[in-house]
Amino acid sequence: MRILIATVTAGGGHLAAAAALDEAWRALRPADVVERVDLTKFFSPLHRKLHAEGYVKLVQHAPELWGMLFAKTDDPKVARRLNRIQQLFPGRSRDRFARFVRQFQPDAVLCTHYAPLEVLGQMRAKTTSRSKASDVPSPLCVSVVTDFEAHALWMDPGVDLYCVAAEETKARLIGRGAKAENIVATGIPVSAKFSSRPAARAVRKALGLRDDLPVLLVLSGGFGMGPVAEILAALDKVPKEFQTLVVCGRNEALRRELAGQDRRHPTRVLGFASNMHELMAVAALILTKPGGLTSSESLALGKPMMILDPIPGQEAANSDFLLERGAAAKVNRVEDLPFRVGQLLGSRKLAELAKAAKALGRPKAAEAVCREVVQRLGES
Repeated sequence: MRILIATVTAGGGHLAAAAALDEAWRALRPADVVERVDLTKFFSPLHRKLHAEGYVKLVQHAPELWGMLFAKTDDPKVARRLNRIQQLFPGRSRDRFARFVRQFQPDAVLCTHYAPLEVLGQMRAKTTSRSKASDVPSPLCVSVVTDFEAHALWMDPGVDLYCVAAEETKARLIGRGAKAENIVATGIPVSAKFSSRPAARAVRKALGLRDDLPVLLVLSGGFGMGPVAEILAALDKVPKEFQTLVVCGRNEALRRELAGQDRRHPTRVLGFASNMHELMAVAALILTKPGGLTSSESLALGKPMMILDPIPGQEAANSDFLLERGAAAKVNRVEDLPFRVGQLLGSRKLAELAKAAKALGRPKAAEAVCREVVQRLGES
């Protein structure tokens, strides 16, 4: 069997979900041919730079504008119109990706970003319009939604299977016209590393953390965004004793700035972390923006979250999902953090949040997606 996993660099979540599916498929069916491709590979250098930097700058400097764009396009009719406009101007990047798919000849394409769906839908429409369409079978097209709420852009007439975060996500797609039999609530794919808990004592020792203090894990996302310095300044005002781990992602300037500052509580500042499962495993509370993948990783380990300042759009929707199910708390302003964190640490409420998080977690989601695809393809 030949499997293509298609994604786009637009935040770290889409890439992490693609990597988790790659890992799970190879473990499940090691004899298959698996290829993972980032569509930015087919972009021109200028297009690639604009795409990579545009989203980050937009959500950093104009989050309200991003929220407005998200809301305006979150309608199946609007999404279809956008696709038709794109079809009138088929860019070279789409042509290159289509050529790559034809050459690879996959049995299934697993998409952890919505961009490949439009191209695959166009390819299927062209194939079925030919007289000898049966000689060129179309691959199974799978939309793997990486947030708890499915935006309309994740929907396409050419999608054969939707793999979504939860039953509520499935209900939303059904309400928008997708067939129930084509939607499975698998969870959002996370790496197998989040399926088991590392030895907390060994992790603490490796990181130079004390055994007698709870750990607060402060995450800024892969790009190192958000008011991290302000968060740490606010945590200095919490009278209870704890220690802090801070992950700055690829923002080296932020890491250097924070590492040079003195703190009331013991603080360890890290850059990009490839051992997030270990950092989360020792945390009593995770302060984070509610990206779909970060949230799913936290839930997989049964870790409660403190959500601060979610980006309007997908993060706000994820925040609502987590708050409604009691797996997270939320503060609207950084200055509220000292009181809320002080209240939570060591409390029964924190234990309740952790219990709800564990109940929501789906550490085997990537494997569930792969097994569902194998079943749809009729393979044992």
